[in-house]
Amino acid sequence: MRITRHLFLLFPLLISCGVVTLHAHAAGLPLPVAAALKQGGIPSDAVGTYVQEVSAAAPLIAVNSASGLNPASTMKLVTSNAALDLLGPTFAWKTQAYATGTQVGDVLNGDLIIKGSGDPKLVTEKFWQFLRQIRAAGIREIRGNLILDHSAFEASSYDAASFDGDPLKPYNAGPDALLLNYKAFAFHFLPDPGRGLVTVTVDPPLAAYTIKAPVLSDGACVDWQARLLPALDRNGAGFTGSFPAACGEKTWYLHPYLMTHAEYFGTVFRQLWTDVGGVFKGTASNGVVTPDARLVTEWQSATLSEVVRDINKYSNNVMARQLLLTMASDVLKLPATPERGARVIKSWLAGKGIDASQLVIENGSGLSRIERISANAMGRMLVAAFQSPVMPEFMSSLPLVGYDGTMRKRLLTQTVAGRAHIKTGSLTDVRAVAGYVLAASGKRYAVVCIINHANAGSGQAAHDALLQWVYENG
Repeated sequence: MRITRHLFLLFPLLISCGVVTLHAHAAGLPLPVAAALKQGGIPSDAVGTYVQEVSAAAPLIAVNSASGLNPASTMKLVTSNAALDLLGPTFAWKTQAYATGTQVGDVLNGDLIIKGSGDPKLVTEKFWQFLRQIRAAGIREIRGNLILDHSAFEASSYDAASFDGDPLKPYNAGPDALLLNYKAFAFHFLPDPGRGLVTVTVDPPLAAYTIKAPVLSDGACVDWQARLLPALDRNGAGFTGSFPAACGEKTWYLHPYLMTHAEYFGTVFRQLWTDVGGVFKGTASNGVVTPDARLVTEWQSATLSEVVRDINKYSNNVMARQLLLTMASDVLKLPATPERGARVIKSWLAGKGIDASQLVIENGSGLSRIERISANAMGRMLVAAFQSPVMPEFMSSLPLVGYDGTMRKRLLTQTVAGRAHIKTGSLTDVRAVAGYVLAASGKRYAVVCIINHANAGSGQAAHDALLQWVYENG
């Protein structure tokens, strides 16, 4: 039987240091949290903390809570909560197929136009089903071209290397109204020592996309990805390095950043259209639905509640970017930009009476060096979210501590495991947690703790201590 420790608040000392923002019932950092921060070399003024019981009028803890801090991926809570509120949990994206020209039998003597609305989860199997719908509508051979309408999102330049200099990382894929399969390739490596070679396949399947396999090597399976030396362009992928046989079967997801969204979409379309029995010899290019085009069929995405679950449980940056732009497009009825999405969220927070003066949104995912929010704003948003009609969908989208998502390996042996829904955030010099803790008392608390410091990587112990303390003492 686990014995619960009695913990006390380190309040007078923190008051004297001037790091507490005073509110009714507000207190300083709990002793185990302060101790963990000190052990990690993290000064208290680099930490914004906010804890409030969801039915209370004021916070239990509010330390440095008004400062604008980089929240890393906890920013996804702002984006996803706003979307659930503004769009509704049953919102779905529509991808439409139009045809121009004339049709004789199953031959289209014209163009096939595909118009997107920003579906974040149009993955290979769903796209294949969409193409089956087009075939079922009576089109087999397309004698014109494939026209891709991305106009729901405003066209803009995008540098996949701007965040961390690694454009091949899948999280660096840019948003697009016709985003397909997150614009990523999954390369599967299978060593064959008997034949002395490595077999490489790619998913989604691609038409006319060549792959040069790495050489098979001996030795331990250490840093195998760096040893592959990948080079991707519009026409193919080459792995000019080596792959150790000891690695066995491996999969590596890469972002083909030198391909445009249209080139990626067209290449995958060409192969999958053939796979469903279609014929297409034209080209793929960007355009818009023309006045003479007629609707052939429409694909509806997974609902927003399912998409938000993927975004928050697994911290999907690409999907979060799509969601921010979707709000801009749907609410403002204008071609979406990140700035318009940010405007929608700021207006939404203002409508709830939440001070968003410190809020800076670059892309809504937290994969940013400049995004900012105060712990106070995040905490008050979480309290308001708990009282809202979309609370069940929102809270269930957060990782369950000790069980799934980005919290599945945290606090496994502590009593707070299974009793808290917490989103994590991690960047260089940033560590953050935000979400809900169901205390042993039966009360539920909104909890936010954001660390911005060079030693933030050592902040996990403080975060874990805070969650456990709230569970025991809330």
